[in-house]
Amino acid sequence: MATAITVSPQARISYLALYSIRRSYSTSSRKANGQFSRSDFGSQPFTGTYEPGRPTEGPLGGASPTGAPRITPRSLKDHLDQFVVGQERAKKVLSVAVYNHYQRIEELKRQQEEHEALLEQQARREMGRPHPVEVVDEYPGHQQTVAYVPPSTQAPLGSSPIQDHSPLTIEKSNVLLLGPTGVGKTLIAKTLARILEVPFSMSDCTPFTQAGYIGEDVEVCVQRLLAAADYDVAAAERGIICLDEIDKIATAKMAHGKDVSGEGVQQALLKIIEGTTLQIQAKQERSGGGKAPSNAPGSAGGTYSSQKPLGGNLSSNQTGGKGEVYNVRTDNILFIFTGAFVGLHKMTLERVSKGSIGFGATVRSSSPTAGTHETTFKGQDEMFRKYLPYFIIPSESSQGSSIERTYNTLDLVEPSDLQKYGMIPELLGRIPISCALSALDEEALVRVLTEPRNSLMRQYEQLFQLSGIELRFTSGALREIAKTAAAMGTGARGLRTVLERLLGETMFETPGSPIRHILITERVAQRKKAPIYMLRGQKSDFHAMIAEEEEDWESRQLSEKEASRREDPNSIHSFEEYRQKATGFM
Repeated sequence: MATAITVSPQARISYLALYSIRRSYSTSSRKANGQFSRSDFGSQPFTGTYEPGRPTEGPLGGASPTGAPRITPRSLKDHLDQFVVGQERAKKVLSVAVYNHYQRIEELKRQQEEHEALLEQQARREMGRPHPVEVVDEYPGHQQTVAYVPPSTQAPLGSSPIQDHSPLTIEKSNVLLLGPTGVGKTLIAKTLARILEVPFSMSDCTPFTQAGYIGEDVEVCVQRLLAAADYDVAAAERGIICLDEIDKIATAKMAHGKDVSGEGVQQALLKIIEGTTLQIQAKQERSGGGKAPSNAPGSAGGTYSSQKPLGGNLSSNQTGGKGEVYNVRTDNILFIFTGAFVGLHKMTLERVSKGSIGFGATVRSSSPTAGTHETTFKGQDEMFRKYLPYFIIPSESSQGSSIERTYNTLDLVEPSDLQKYGMIPELLGRIPISCALSALDEEALVRVLTEPRNSLMRQYEQLFQLSGIELRFTSGALREIAKTAAAMGTGARGLRTVLERLLGETMFETPGSPIRHILITERVAQRKKAPIYMLRGQKSDFHAMIAEEEEDWESRQLSEKEASRREDPNSIHSFEEYRQKATGFM
């Protein structure tokens, strides 16, 4: 039998006092240790509010609304430096253009998400405004409650200006890259295509014709971009299109008939560049035999077997009939144009040198050894700095005299020169950015052979390594190969021609033979001697011969520098010479 325990009122009060002291002590200790319980904040009111529509305040108030950029112009240029030699200004201009296009895309996404959030918020407010009594008539015969609308306090229509609350729109800036053949215009675009997070396609303007004639329509470039985006219309509408050989659609003087591959193509490009809606039909590939994709957003069809420029493969399991039609807007597609524009530098020089006739005029004579794409000049700093569209820092030598700078004539190109070449002014007005690439000299061609990640020298060394053969080039051989390629006038493409001629017989004889080492020296590159072959076990002799050739090359280079120093008596190459000349004038 349980016994009841009676507690006096004094003992109950003492127990409650001790419990409150223990609770306050335990709460303070938890606060000191940084550990809190959910019940500790049950009776405390909120001390602040959060409204999603208001701008961010505090330390993050000045941060970018789209977050930290994944790519920057400097990171793009650093990536281009691994594959493209020289052309510093062109790489900077194109990196900035691609970065700005990427930022435009992020801003458009942010504005679209913000607009959708406002519409959802407005819909929620409209749904939450009516009272349940207003929706459900609980009493028969009861009239529905009418919401009170206050009288409008706005001024009558026409007395106040019309306000447009549309967000700020950042327009795109298309780019034109012009320069001689083989200087890296197409390589820069292809290199960027491998790292971009937006769809990228490249099309050649040579087969383009006006609609209705034999050839390709201009809309083919947008169709290729759509295929590169895996037929995702939203992604394709924010991609990049590179149109190569844009100079091939220049206006031609026709004695009879219509210029359907020149001015007609330029007129067709106007609406696409400016912004329009095109109806693109997914066509079947001639080689693959596939159909239009069936898994594309908003469409139904078959498969499209193709290769994306960004590295992925388009594939699907279903097959269908006729290709679907897609509506693609080109307002936000960035266009990059590239072209050689052969002979444009002569038109530019004629414009710049107008009026330079007389005894004080500078006479420019073309070198007989220069190719048809020679666009560089040395000296004439005053004339070039006057017409250059950008600022350059004047460079001076250690003795204080100005260094002779090499200039590119195509840097002086104006829209009037391109219009004289055959481009219509409507098209030129839609391409605000133009950048010229310089011709590659002998020193630049040597760098093209050795420096890039996929340089030609590494390609041929790897090609022979697959057969178990070691291929080596000496410094003199590389210099001779670059000199021969420079004389061809085809830029960096001439290097492969020279190497194929030089190694053609070697690539036929050595695979499957006991030869394990091949050395290409300067005399071999000059076609005065056959390539040097060595068998297995002669590796030490092979490397000793390479060291001997390099020492001979360096000694000849030093002797040539000494000879050039003696020919120029006014040049100062050391502090002793400077002190001797200074004491001679005193």
